[in-house]
Amino acid sequence: MPSIFISGGAQGIGRATALRFLSEGWTVGVYDVNAAALEELKAAHPAIVTGVLDVTDYDQWEAALADFTQHTGGDLTVLDNNAGVLFGGDLEEITPQQIKLQIDIDALGVTYGAKAALPYLKGRPGAHLVNISSASAIYGQPGIATYSSAKFYVSGLTEALELEWEKHGVRVVAIWPLWAKTALADTDAKSTRTLGVNLTPEEVAEQVWNSVHPGIRVPFLPRIHYSVGTLTTVLSNSSKFAPRSVVRLINQITSQ
Repeated sequence: MPSIFISGGAQGIGRATALRFLSEGWTVGVYDVNAAALEELKAAHPAIVTGVLDVTDYDQWEAALADFTQHTGGDLTVLDNNAGVLFGGDLEEITPQQIKLQIDIDALGVTYGAKAALPYLKGRPGAHLVNISSASAIYGQPGIATYSSAKFYVSGLTEALELEWEKHGVRVVAIWPLWAKTALADTDAKSTRTLGVNLTPEEVAEQVWNSVHPGIRVPFLPRIHYSVGTLTTVLSNSSKFAPRSVVRLINQITSQ
């Protein structure tokens, strides 16, 4: 039976992803720092394996993966690096602690998760590392500069590991949602008003599912980045083909 380990999965996109994969008969593990949310999830869905995980602590990553794989015969099919945090506000307004927390969770935690999971993913049929990035990594976003920068890091890490882990038979992808209806969107970032908060967690979860079931694959044209929603796709494509000055203008308008 295939299995998926989801970090920060007790609520929002992670929870929706857990339920999507559970509905297909997968063994699902959800590990989070929110003990109350984990308890509620476990009560509603007893088949889900749950546990506490602080993604900024590498030892906890190793312990959580060892715990989960006791339920899978030692195997892991997918690691979903879902845990993330966002604090809105100009850089001069947010605290040093908020800056550190975003970098620690959104960048360091993703890297720790990848490293800790690799021994379980190596050589596993269908093995995937799924990193939750963001449309804010298309062009640096004012008002959420630290979060946006951390997601640029996630994009770069994904591309590097996609090449690095090919020899291990592990496919590495990134999911790029715009604002979704989760706690992360509960911010005064201007782009939530100009672009709207329209995506549901279930829509993002569906793209996670699609990313690990890619269908026909062209070896020399691997798909690495998965946009979620039409607007994200349009913004992403415009950033690739439009002059940089035009991309800057678009982002300047959407952040006003």
